[in-house]
Amino acid sequence: MLELKNISFDVTVNGQKKEILKDIDIKIGNNKFVAVTGPNGSGKSTLAKIIAGIILPTKGQVFFAGNDITNTSITDRAKAGIGYAFQQPVKFKGLQVYDLLKIASNNNLKTEQACEYLSKVGLCAGKYVGREIDASLSGGELKRIEIATILAKQPKLSVFDEPEAGIDLWSFQNLIKVFNLMRKNINDGTIIVISHQERILSIADEIIVVADGKVTMRGTKDEILPDILGTESVTKTCEKLS
Repeated sequence: MLELKNISFDVTVNGQKKEILKDIDIKIGNNKFVAVTGPNGSGKSTLAKIIAGIILPTKGQVFFAGNDITNTSITDRAKAGIGYAFQQPVKFKGLQVYDLLKIASNNNLKTEQACEYLSKVGLCAGKYVGREIDASLSGGELKRIEIATILAKQPKLSVFDEPEAGIDLWSFQNLIKVFNLMRKNINDGTIIVISHQERILSIADEIIVVADGKVTMRGTKDEILPDILGTESVTKTCEKLS
């Protein structure tokens, strides 16, 4: 499904080169729920953006379904079956929720189907289907609407960048339910979630730990979680890896 070969990414700040990712090699097959975790600033979100095509690697190759997509645009990757959910969802003033879901499903979506997707993410369909995607929506509402668009699109590869960021506890509880549902209904697809949260990591088939721009650990949740949890939160323990 997805293969990253020798992926590196660096930026230049005040004349100094800073390496964000260093020779990352990852291969992920079909029907997998994979969580990527690690300390803040370790390169996790950069890795997600490279997979989605938002940024291009400084070095290395990205393969999807056997094809080299290293230099293809985010639009072409979306057409190929890659869906991406931003850490901070984008607002679209003047665009209704139904319109966004319809676009995500290639315009083959009836109102009742849109309502089903909204219900799956814990939103009252009748209240939200006609809402504009603007500043009147809370962070949790925007996050769940964005996830509903992923469900409507049904991509082969879904990438979520810290979906728990900026949402309240009630929204987080619904988020876990949605991911559990997606995990149970994976059909020849793959889900990658960038997260610090133990409840998200515990759903995963596999956990990849990234620290200092490198993959430092990889394995099943039973293999990895005991090493990074202990009595502290995932965020705190991951910070120890840096």
